[in-house]
Amino acid sequence: MRIGIGFDIHRLVEGKSLTLGGVKIPSTKGLLGHSDGDVLLHALCDALLGAVGAGDIGAYFPDTDPKWKGASSQLFIEKAAELASRKSLRVENVDAVILTEEPKLAPHRNAIQRSISQMLHVKDDRINVKAKTMEKLGPIGEGEAMACYVVVLLEKE
Repeated sequence: MRIGIGFDIHRLVEGKSLTLGGVKIPSTKGLLGHSDGDVLLHALCDALLGAVGAGDIGAYFPDTDPKWKGASSQLFIEKAAELASRKSLRVENVDAVILTEEPKLAPHRNAIQRSISQMLHVKDDRINVKAKTMEKLGPIGEGEAMACYVVVLLEKE
């Protein structure tokens, strides 16, 4: 078995769409990033790459490369999953914690989990997504940013 951990944080800005786990979430603010800014998929990508021992997201999708400007983070997950597959590793489970004050994510939890399970070609019950507030503390608590931690367990096929 191989374990990986990922983390990402992005600034929230007015007038940008919000995508989490590949799912569009209704919100007045979205995540600022070189790609689509999906903090959940960015953290998941880093967790997958870490479990495989293949570096981090910046090594494959640098924010200095115009090729990735506005790109769907699903492409990043596909690449990381492909690297795992080449090493005969499959996803056993994913556990994620999204840190945000707004919007409330409970109504979107199942759709996000389903989206990630489809990207990784695993059953929905292998994906767990939680959302926590920061109790109004710091930039996340003040609604200026959103962050995510992800842990992934890979198992030899």
